[in-house]
Amino acid sequence: MRKWVGLVALLVAEAMNLLDATIVQVAAPVIHADFGGPTSHLQWFSAAYTLPFAALLITGGRLGDIYGRRRLFRLGVVGFVLASAACAVATQSGVLIGARVVQGMTAAAIIPQTIGLIRSSFSGPELPKALGFIGPVMGLAGISGPLLGGVITEVTSWRVVFLVNVPLGLAVLELAQLLPESRAPQRPALDLPGTVLLTAGSALLVFPILQSRDWILLPIGLAVLGACALRQRTSRGGLIELSLFSRSGFGAALVTSALFFAVMSGLTLVVVLHQQLTLHHGVMRASLVLLPWSAVSGIASWCAGQWLIQRFGSRLMYVGLGILLVGLVGTRLWLVPALGVCGAGVGLFTTAFFTEALQRVQPQETGSAAGLLNAVQQFGGTLGVAALGTIFLHHPATPQPAFLVATGVIAVTVVTAHLMRSPRSRRYVGGSRERARTGR
Repeated sequence: MRKWVGLVALLVAEAMNLLDATIVQVAAPVIHADFGGPTSHLQWFSAAYTLPFAALLITGGRLGDIYGRRRLFRLGVVGFVLASAACAVATQSGVLIGARVVQGMTAAAIIPQTIGLIRSSFSGPELPKALGFIGPVMGLAGISGPLLGGVITEVTSWRVVFLVNVPLGLAVLELAQLLPESRAPQRPALDLPGTVLLTAGSALLVFPILQSRDWILLPIGLAVLGACALRQRTSRGGLIELSLFSRSGFGAALVTSALFFAVMSGLTLVVVLHQQLTLHHGVMRASLVLLPWSAVSGIASWCAGQWLIQRFGSRLMYVGLGILLVGLVGTRLWLVPALGVCGAGVGLFTTAFFTEALQRVQPQETGSAAGLLNAVQQFGGTLGVAALGTIFLHHPATPQPAFLVATGVIAVTVVTAHLMRSPRSRRYVGGSRERARTGR
Protein backbone atom coordinates (compact mmCIF):
# COMPACT_ATOMS: atom_id res chain seq x y z
CA MET A 1 0.00 0.00 0.00
CA ARG A 2 2.87 2.38 0.85
CA LYS A 3 4.36 2.12 -2.62
CA TRP A 4 1.06 2.92 -4.33
CA VAL A 5 0.63 6.00 -2.13
CA GLY A 6 4.19 6.95 -3.04
CA LEU A 7 3.25 6.53 -6.70
CA VAL A 8 0.47 9.06 -6.18
CA ALA A 9 3.11 11.58 -5.02
CA LEU A 10 5.15 10.99 -8.18
CA LEU A 11 2.14 11.28 -10.47
CA VAL A 12 0.89 14.45 -8.75
CA ALA A 13 4.35 15.99 -9.11
CA GLU A 14 4.44 14.96 -12.76
CA ALA A 15 1.01 16.49 -13.36
CA MET A 16 1.82 19.61 -11.31
CA ASN A 17 4.91 20.37 -13.34
CA LEU A 18 3.30 19.67 -16.70
CA LEU A 19 0.26 21.71 -15.75
CA ASP A 20 2.53 24.60 -14.89
CA ALA A 21 4.08 24.40 -18.33
CA THR A 22 0.66 24.88 -19.96
CA ILE A 23 -1.70 26.43 -17.42
CA VAL A 24 -0.20 29.91 -17.87
CA GLN A 25 -1.01 29.99 -21.57
CA VAL A 26 -4.64 30.92 -21.11
CA ALA A 27 -3.81 33.43 -18.37
CA ALA A 28 -1.01 35.06 -20.37
CA PRO A 29 -3.16 37.78 -22.06
CA VAL A 30 -4.60 38.78 -18.67
CA ILE A 31 -1.12 38.92 -17.11
CA HIS A 32 0.13 40.97 -20.06
CA ALA A 33 -2.81 43.37 -19.72
CA ASP A 34 -1.86 43.92 -16.06
CA PHE A 35 1.87 44.42 -16.62
CA GLY A 36 2.07 45.76 -20.17
CA GLY A 37 5.24 45.41 -22.23
CA PRO A 38 5.99 43.90 -25.66
CA THR A 39 3.72 41.20 -27.07
CA SER A 40 6.63 38.73 -27.02
CA HIS A 41 6.08 38.51 -23.26
CA LEU A 42 2.96 36.46 -24.06
CA GLN A 43 5.28 33.69 -25.26
CA TRP A 44 7.99 34.28 -22.68
CA PHE A 45 5.56 33.61 -19.81
CA SER A 46 5.51 30.00 -21.05
CA ALA A 47 8.97 29.68 -22.62
CA ALA A 48 10.77 31.03 -19.54
CA TYR A 49 9.58 27.87 -17.78
CA THR A 50 9.96 25.25 -20.49
CA LEU A 51 13.37 26.34 -21.82
CA PRO A 52 15.42 25.87 -18.60
CA PHE A 53 13.27 22.86 -17.80
CA ALA A 54 14.24 21.22 -21.08
CA ALA A 55 17.90 22.24 -20.93
CA LEU A 56 18.49 20.97 -17.38
CA LEU A 57 16.38 17.80 -17.32
CA ILE A 58 19.25 15.52 -18.33
CA THR A 59 21.50 17.03 -15.68
CA GLY A 60 18.66 16.61 -13.16
CA GLY A 61 18.52 12.92 -14.01
CA ARG A 62 22.27 12.60 -13.51
CA LEU A 63 22.12 14.35 -10.13
CA GLY A 64 19.46 11.91 -8.98
CA ASP A 65 21.62 8.99 -10.08
CA ILE A 66 24.53 10.39 -8.04
CA TYR A 67 23.01 11.85 -4.88
CA GLY A 68 19.76 9.92 -4.54
CA ARG A 69 16.55 10.25 -6.47
CA ARG A 70 14.20 10.73 -3.52
CA ARG A 71 16.51 13.36 -2.01
CA LEU A 72 16.70 15.35 -5.23
CA PHE A 73 12.97 14.91 -5.85
CA ARG A 74 12.10 16.45 -2.49
CA LEU A 75 14.64 19.29 -2.83
CA GLY A 76 13.20 20.09 -6.25
CA VAL A 77 9.65 20.20 -4.87
CA VAL A 78 10.72 22.64 -2.13
CA GLY A 79 12.32 24.92 -4.71
CA PHE A 80 9.32 24.65 -7.00
CA VAL A 81 6.92 25.68 -4.23
CA LEU A 82 9.03 28.72 -3.33
CA ALA A 83 9.37 29.79 -6.98
CA SER A 84 5.59 29.39 -7.46
CA ALA A 85 4.96 31.70 -4.52
CA ALA A 86 7.36 34.24 -6.05
CA CYS A 87 5.41 34.09 -9.32
CA ALA A 88 2.17 34.77 -7.46
CA VAL A 89 3.46 37.98 -5.87
CA ALA A 90 5.37 39.31 -8.90
CA THR A 91 4.80 43.01 -9.60
CA GLN A 92 6.18 43.26 -13.16
CA SER A 93 6.79 41.07 -16.17
CA GLY A 94 10.55 40.81 -15.65
CA VAL A 95 10.14 39.51 -12.11
CA LEU A 96 7.52 36.99 -13.20
CA ILE A 97 9.65 35.75 -16.10
CA GLY A 98 12.64 35.39 -13.76
CA ALA A 99 10.59 33.41 -11.25
CA ARG A 100 9.34 31.22 -14.09
CA VAL A 101 12.96 30.46 -14.98
CA VAL A 102 13.57 29.28 -11.40
CA GLN A 103 10.40 27.18 -11.59
CA GLY A 104 11.70 25.47 -14.70
CA MET A 105 15.11 24.82 -13.11
CA THR A 106 13.60 23.22 -10.00
CA ALA A 107 11.14 21.21 -12.10
CA ALA A 108 14.17 19.78 -13.91
CA ALA A 109 15.28 18.32 -10.57
CA ILE A 110 11.89 16.69 -9.97
CA ILE A 111 10.70 15.04 -13.15
CA PRO A 112 13.70 12.85 -14.13
CA GLN A 113 13.47 11.03 -10.80
CA THR A 114 9.98 9.68 -11.49
CA ILE A 115 10.87 6.62 -13.53
CA GLY A 116 13.79 5.66 -11.28
CA LEU A 117 11.67 5.89 -8.14
CA ILE A 118 8.92 3.83 -9.75
CA ARG A 119 11.47 1.17 -10.74
CA SER A 120 12.84 1.03 -7.20
CA SER A 121 9.34 0.73 -5.71
CA PHE A 122 7.79 -1.85 -8.05
CA SER A 123 8.90 -5.10 -9.61
CA GLY A 124 7.46 -8.00 -11.56
CA PRO A 125 4.00 -7.54 -13.10
CA GLU A 126 3.35 -4.47 -10.93
CA LEU A 127 6.08 -2.46 -12.69
CA PRO A 128 4.40 -2.11 -16.11
CA LYS A 129 1.12 -1.30 -14.37
CA ALA A 130 2.80 1.52 -12.42
CA LEU A 131 4.63 2.82 -15.50
CA GLY A 132 1.37 2.65 -17.44
CA PHE A 133 -0.04 5.54 -15.38
CA ILE A 134 2.59 7.98 -16.67
CA GLY A 135 1.35 8.35 -20.24
CA PRO A 136 -2.32 9.09 -19.44
CA VAL A 137 -1.39 11.43 -16.57
CA MET A 138 1.05 13.41 -18.72
CA GLY A 139 -1.29 13.53 -21.69
CA LEU A 140 -4.28 14.67 -19.66
CA ALA A 141 -2.30 17.18 -17.58
CA GLY A 142 -0.70 18.72 -20.66
CA ILE A 143 -4.02 19.30 -22.37
CA SER A 144 -6.17 20.27 -19.36
CA GLY A 145 -3.73 22.95 -18.17
CA PRO A 146 -5.16 25.77 -20.31
CA LEU A 147 -8.70 24.86 -19.24
CA LEU A 148 -7.82 25.02 -15.54
CA GLY A 149 -5.91 28.23 -16.10
CA GLY A 150 -8.97 29.84 -17.63
CA VAL A 151 -11.32 28.75 -14.86
CA ILE A 152 -8.98 29.87 -12.08
CA THR A 153 -8.20 33.21 -13.74
CA GLU A 154 -11.85 34.01 -14.40
CA VAL A 155 -13.15 33.01 -10.97
CA THR A 156 -10.28 34.35 -8.85
CA SER A 157 -7.05 35.86 -10.21
CA TRP A 158 -4.16 34.82 -12.42
CA ARG A 159 -2.01 34.84 -9.29
CA VAL A 160 -3.93 31.86 -7.92
CA VAL A 161 -2.74 29.90 -10.97
CA PHE A 162 0.66 29.84 -9.27
CA LEU A 163 -0.54 29.66 -5.67
CA VAL A 164 -2.27 26.30 -6.23
CA ASN A 165 1.20 24.76 -6.49
CA VAL A 166 1.86 25.51 -2.82
CA PRO A 167 -0.65 23.08 -1.20
CA LEU A 168 -0.05 20.53 -3.97
CA GLY A 169 3.69 20.70 -3.44
CA LEU A 170 3.37 20.36 0.34
CA ALA A 171 1.17 17.29 -0.12
CA VAL A 172 3.72 15.76 -2.50
CA LEU A 173 6.49 16.37 0.05
CA GLU A 174 4.52 14.55 2.73
CA LEU A 175 3.67 11.55 0.54
CA ALA A 176 7.21 11.33 -0.85
CA GLN A 177 8.45 10.15 2.54
CA LEU A 178 6.96 6.76 1.65
CA LEU A 179 9.26 6.40 -1.37
CA PRO A 180 12.45 4.34 -1.08
CA GLU A 181 15.76 6.01 -1.80
CA SER A 182 17.54 4.84 -4.95
CA ARG A 183 20.69 5.64 -6.91
CA ALA A 184 22.36 4.38 -10.06
CA PRO A 185 24.12 1.00 -9.60
CA GLN A 186 27.35 2.71 -10.68
CA ARG A 187 27.96 6.36 -9.82
CA PRO A 188 28.02 8.32 -13.11
CA ALA A 189 30.02 11.48 -13.76
CA LEU A 190 28.45 14.94 -13.91
CA ASP A 191 29.15 16.69 -17.19
CA LEU A 192 29.08 20.42 -16.37
CA PRO A 193 30.57 21.58 -19.71
CA GLY A 194 27.94 19.54 -21.55
CA THR A 195 25.22 21.14 -19.42
CA VAL A 196 26.49 24.64 -20.27
CA LEU A 197 26.62 23.83 -24.00
CA LEU A 198 23.11 22.33 -24.00
CA THR A 199 21.61 25.26 -22.07
CA ALA A 200 23.33 27.92 -24.16
CA GLY A 201 22.52 26.23 -27.47
CA SER A 202 18.85 25.83 -26.55
CA ALA A 203 18.53 29.48 -25.50
CA LEU A 204 20.26 30.73 -28.66
CA LEU A 205 17.89 28.64 -30.77
CA VAL A 206 14.65 29.73 -29.10
CA PHE A 207 15.37 33.42 -28.38
CA PRO A 208 15.31 34.74 -31.98
CA ILE A 209 12.11 32.80 -32.74
CA LEU A 210 10.35 34.36 -29.77
CA GLN A 211 11.65 37.86 -30.46
CA SER A 212 11.34 37.65 -34.28
CA ARG A 213 14.79 39.22 -34.62
CA ASP A 214 18.51 38.52 -34.14
CA TRP A 215 18.27 35.61 -36.58
CA ILE A 216 22.06 35.26 -36.65
CA LEU A 217 21.67 33.53 -33.27
CA LEU A 218 19.89 30.57 -34.91
CA PRO A 219 22.95 29.12 -36.69
CA ILE A 220 25.08 29.92 -33.64
CA GLY A 221 22.64 27.96 -31.45
CA LEU A 222 22.71 25.01 -33.85
CA ALA A 223 26.52 25.09 -33.82
CA VAL A 224 26.60 25.09 -30.01
CA LEU A 225 24.16 22.17 -29.87
CA GLY A 226 26.33 20.37 -32.43
CA ALA A 227 29.36 20.91 -30.16
CA CYS A 228 27.34 19.48 -27.28
CA ALA A 229 26.46 16.39 -29.33
CA LEU A 230 30.10 15.96 -30.35
CA ARG A 231 31.18 16.16 -26.72
CA GLN A 232 28.71 13.41 -25.81
CA ARG A 233 30.27 11.13 -28.44
CA THR A 234 33.88 11.81 -27.50
CA SER A 235 33.89 12.32 -23.71
CA ARG A 236 33.57 9.80 -20.93
CA GLY A 237 30.78 10.39 -18.45
CA GLY A 238 28.72 12.67 -20.68
CA LEU A 239 25.19 13.83 -20.03
CA ILE A 240 23.65 11.02 -22.06
CA GLU A 241 24.03 7.25 -21.90
CA LEU A 242 25.00 6.60 -25.52
CA SER A 243 23.90 2.98 -25.15
CA LEU A 244 20.33 4.27 -25.45
CA PHE A 245 20.98 4.98 -29.12
CA SER A 246 22.25 1.48 -29.83
CA ARG A 247 18.66 0.23 -29.79
CA SER A 248 16.57 0.56 -32.88
CA GLY A 249 14.07 3.39 -32.68
CA PHE A 250 15.12 5.34 -29.59
CA GLY A 251 16.45 8.30 -31.58
CA ALA A 252 13.24 8.32 -33.63
CA ALA A 253 11.26 8.31 -30.37
CA LEU A 254 13.02 11.50 -29.30
CA VAL A 255 12.27 13.21 -32.61
CA THR A 256 8.65 12.04 -32.44
CA SER A 257 8.26 13.44 -28.94
CA ALA A 258 9.73 16.82 -29.92
CA LEU A 259 7.51 17.17 -33.01
CA PHE A 260 4.31 16.03 -31.35
CA PHE A 261 4.60 18.19 -28.24
CA ALA A 262 5.66 21.18 -30.31
CA VAL A 263 2.28 20.97 -32.00
CA MET A 264 0.37 20.34 -28.75
CA SER A 265 1.89 23.26 -26.83
CA GLY A 266 1.81 25.62 -29.80
CA LEU A 267 -1.78 24.89 -30.76
CA THR A 268 -3.23 25.40 -27.30
CA LEU A 269 -1.52 28.79 -27.12
CA VAL A 270 -2.77 29.76 -30.60
CA VAL A 271 -6.37 28.80 -29.79
CA VAL A 272 -6.31 30.81 -26.57
CA LEU A 273 -4.70 33.87 -28.17
CA HIS A 274 -7.18 33.81 -31.06
CA GLN A 275 -10.12 33.63 -28.70
CA GLN A 276 -8.92 36.49 -26.49
CA LEU A 277 -6.95 38.80 -28.79
CA THR A 278 -8.88 38.42 -32.07
CA LEU A 279 -12.42 37.50 -30.99
CA HIS A 280 -12.17 39.43 -27.69
CA HIS A 281 -13.73 36.61 -25.69
CA GLY A 282 -13.28 36.46 -21.92
CA VAL A 283 -10.74 34.15 -20.35
CA MET A 284 -13.43 31.69 -19.21
CA ARG A 285 -14.97 31.39 -22.65
CA ALA A 286 -11.53 31.04 -24.21
CA SER A 287 -10.67 28.18 -21.89
CA LEU A 288 -14.01 26.44 -22.45
CA VAL A 289 -13.23 26.24 -26.16
CA LEU A 290 -10.54 23.73 -25.17
CA LEU A 291 -12.95 21.67 -23.02
CA PRO A 292 -13.77 19.13 -25.80
CA TRP A 293 -10.03 18.66 -26.43
CA SER A 294 -9.35 18.07 -22.71
CA ALA A 295 -12.33 15.86 -21.96
CA VAL A 296 -12.05 13.62 -25.02
CA SER A 297 -8.29 13.34 -24.57
CA GLY A 298 -8.74 12.07 -21.02
CA ILE A 299 -11.32 9.49 -22.08
CA ALA A 300 -9.20 8.32 -24.99
CA SER A 301 -6.09 8.02 -22.78
CA TRP A 302 -7.97 5.91 -20.26
CA CYS A 303 -9.44 3.63 -22.91
CA ALA A 304 -6.04 3.21 -24.53
CA GLY A 305 -4.37 2.30 -21.24
CA GLN A 306 -7.10 -0.11 -20.17
CA TRP A 307 -7.82 -2.00 -23.41
CA LEU A 308 -6.49 -0.69 -26.68
CA ILE A 309 -2.75 -0.94 -26.01
CA GLN A 310 -3.11 -4.63 -25.15
CA ARG A 311 -5.04 -5.22 -28.36
CA PHE A 312 -3.17 -3.06 -30.89
CA GLY A 313 0.20 -2.28 -29.28
CA SER A 314 2.25 0.53 -30.80
CA ARG A 315 0.09 0.61 -33.93
CA LEU A 316 -2.29 2.71 -31.86
CA MET A 317 0.11 5.62 -32.46
CA TYR A 318 -0.89 5.65 -36.14
CA VAL A 319 -4.57 5.70 -35.24
CA GLY A 320 -4.06 8.60 -32.85
CA LEU A 321 -2.06 10.65 -35.34
CA GLY A 322 -4.55 9.95 -38.12
CA ILE A 323 -7.46 11.13 -35.99
CA LEU A 324 -5.45 14.21 -34.98
CA LEU A 325 -4.85 15.07 -38.64
CA VAL A 326 -8.58 14.76 -39.35
CA GLY A 327 -9.30 17.11 -36.46
CA LEU A 328 -6.74 19.67 -37.61
CA VAL A 329 -8.23 19.73 -41.11
CA GLY A 330 -11.71 20.01 -39.58
CA THR A 331 -10.82 23.22 -37.71
CA ARG A 332 -11.37 25.10 -40.98
CA LEU A 333 -15.07 24.18 -40.81
CA TRP A 334 -16.07 24.05 -37.14
CA LEU A 335 -13.46 24.76 -34.50
CA VAL A 336 -14.88 23.36 -31.25
CA PRO A 337 -16.04 19.90 -32.47
CA ALA A 338 -12.80 19.59 -34.46
CA LEU A 339 -10.81 20.22 -31.28
CA GLY A 340 -12.72 17.33 -29.70
CA VAL A 341 -11.57 15.10 -32.56
CA CYS A 342 -8.01 16.34 -32.00
CA GLY A 343 -8.33 15.41 -28.33
CA ALA A 344 -9.23 11.82 -29.23
CA GLY A 345 -6.11 11.57 -31.36
CA VAL A 346 -3.93 13.10 -28.67
CA GLY A 347 -5.18 10.71 -25.98
CA LEU A 348 -4.67 7.61 -28.11
CA PHE A 349 -1.23 8.67 -29.29
CA THR A 350 0.30 9.77 -25.97
CA THR A 351 -0.52 6.53 -24.15
CA ALA A 352 0.80 4.36 -26.99
CA PHE A 353 3.87 6.54 -27.46
CA PHE A 354 5.07 6.48 -23.85
CA THR A 355 4.39 2.76 -23.56
CA GLU A 356 6.52 2.11 -26.64
CA ALA A 357 9.30 4.57 -25.74
CA LEU A 358 9.72 3.52 -22.10
CA GLN A 359 10.14 -0.16 -22.88
CA ARG A 360 13.68 0.62 -24.08
CA VAL A 361 14.90 1.92 -20.73
CA GLN A 362 17.34 -0.27 -18.77
CA PRO A 363 18.11 0.24 -15.02
CA GLN A 364 21.56 1.74 -15.62
CA GLU A 365 20.09 4.17 -18.16
CA THR A 366 17.13 5.33 -16.11
CA GLY A 367 18.30 8.83 -15.16
CA SER A 368 19.65 9.64 -18.60
CA ALA A 369 16.64 8.23 -20.45
CA ALA A 370 14.07 9.91 -18.22
CA GLY A 371 15.81 13.26 -18.49
CA LEU A 372 16.27 12.91 -22.24
CA LEU A 373 12.66 11.94 -23.01
CA ASN A 374 11.32 14.76 -20.89
CA ALA A 375 13.89 17.22 -22.23
CA VAL A 376 12.97 16.75 -25.88
CA GLN A 377 9.28 16.94 -24.97
CA GLN A 378 9.75 20.27 -23.21
CA PHE A 379 12.17 21.62 -25.81
CA GLY A 380 9.68 20.68 -28.51
CA GLY A 381 6.94 22.42 -26.55
CA THR A 382 9.10 25.54 -26.25
CA LEU A 383 9.76 25.59 -29.99
CA GLY A 384 6.06 25.03 -30.68
CA VAL A 385 5.06 27.97 -28.49
CA ALA A 386 7.71 30.13 -30.16
CA ALA A 387 7.04 29.10 -33.77
CA LEU A 388 3.25 28.70 -33.85
CA GLY A 389 2.75 31.64 -31.48
CA THR A 390 4.89 33.85 -33.72
CA ILE A 391 2.99 32.73 -36.82
CA PHE A 392 -0.29 33.67 -35.19
CA LEU A 393 0.95 37.04 -33.90
CA HIS A 394 2.00 37.88 -37.47
CA HIS A 395 -1.43 36.79 -38.81
CA PRO A 396 -3.80 37.53 -35.89
CA ALA A 397 -6.98 37.57 -37.97
CA THR A 398 -7.13 33.76 -38.19
CA PRO A 399 -5.42 30.76 -36.58
CA GLN A 400 -5.43 28.81 -39.86
CA PRO A 401 -1.81 29.54 -40.92
CA ALA A 402 -0.61 28.10 -37.61
CA PHE A 403 -2.99 25.12 -37.96
CA LEU A 404 -1.68 24.49 -41.47
CA VAL A 405 1.92 24.36 -40.23
CA ALA A 406 0.84 22.08 -37.37
CA THR A 407 -0.81 19.71 -39.87
CA GLY A 408 2.45 19.43 -41.78
CA VAL A 409 4.42 18.71 -38.62
CA ILE A 410 2.01 15.95 -37.56
CA ALA A 411 2.32 14.40 -41.04
CA VAL A 412 6.09 14.20 -40.48
CA THR A 413 5.44 12.74 -37.02
CA VAL A 414 3.65 9.79 -38.63
CA VAL A 415 6.94 8.90 -40.37
CA THR A 416 9.08 9.26 -37.24
CA ALA A 417 6.57 7.23 -35.19
CA HIS A 418 6.91 4.39 -37.69
CA LEU A 419 10.71 4.54 -37.39
CA MET A 420 10.58 4.25 -33.58
CA ARG A 421 8.57 1.02 -33.57
CA SER A 422 10.81 -1.86 -32.59
CA PRO A 423 10.59 -5.43 -33.93
CA ARG A 424 9.63 -6.42 -30.41
CA SER A 425 6.54 -4.20 -30.51
CA ARG A 426 5.49 -5.66 -33.85
CA ARG A 427 5.86 -9.19 -32.51
CA TYR A 428 3.92 -8.13 -29.41
CA VAL A 429 0.89 -7.15 -31.45
CA GLY A 430 0.99 -10.35 -33.43
CA GLY A 431 1.48 -12.41 -30.30
CA SER A 432 -1.47 -10.73 -28.66
CA ARG A 433 -3.67 -11.62 -31.62
CA GLU A 434 -2.45 -15.20 -31.62
CA ARG A 435 -3.14 -15.61 -27.92
CA ALA A 436 -6.57 -14.05 -28.35
CA ARG A 437 -7.36 -16.46 -31.21
CA THR A 438 -6.04 -19.65 -29.61
CA GLY A 439 -6.69 -18.84 -25.98
CA ARG A 440 -3.05 -19.51 -25.04
